[in-house]
Amino acid sequence: MDNENTEGIGEIQIANEVVAAIAGISASEIEGVETMSGGMKNEMVNKFGAKKNAKGVKVVVDDDTAEVEIAINMKYGYSIPETCEKVQDRVSQAINEMTGLTCSKVNVTIAGVELPKD
Repeated sequence: MDNENTEGIGEIQIANEVVAAIAGISASEIEGVETMSGGMKNEMVNKFGAKKNAKGVKVVVDDDTAEVEIAINMKYGYSIPETCEKVQDRVSQAINEMTGLTCSKVNVTIAGVELPKD
């Protein structure tokens, strides 16, 4: 992750928890995602630090590559394959844009479906 202004100055390290928080926040932005598997509501995502945003997310970083496993609860009535594909694309894009890492995998687990409230 060198760039012209910092070349030779030092090294940049990004904690796995930060990458996990980016993944959790970006996944929660997708329509059809109700909560992360840790029970965090979408509207609460931006109110807490990296560790809270990383609930339901596991990240392994190796050199310039990240592998992500994310567990979500879906809203009832949304297409699981379409929503998961959007989550995969958004998570991969957000991690790449914010960290420069390449996502080799974004595995999505559906932990539950939130039924409509009467």
